[in-house]
Amino acid sequence: MRQEDIDRINTLYHKSQSVGLTEEEKEEQARLRKEYVTAIRESLRGHLNNISIVEKDGSVTDLGRKFGGIKDV
Repeated sequence: MRQEDIDRINTLYHKSQSVGLTEEEKEEQARLRKEYVTAIRESLRGHLNNISIVEKDGSVTDLGRKFGGIKDV
């Protein structure tokens, strides 16, 4: 998500607290928030899929392959 979109979310939030939003601004705020949450989820999923755990027996468990649906290439 672009920084301009995050700044717009913050601007709309502050405006909603001070004077209120028009219907168009409420729709824009909802759309931007949804995009933001989607971007955060994708980023978190990407980080989690790159985690590997070294087991006590020395084997390595790749969590992306085990739980994230990443196939062997």
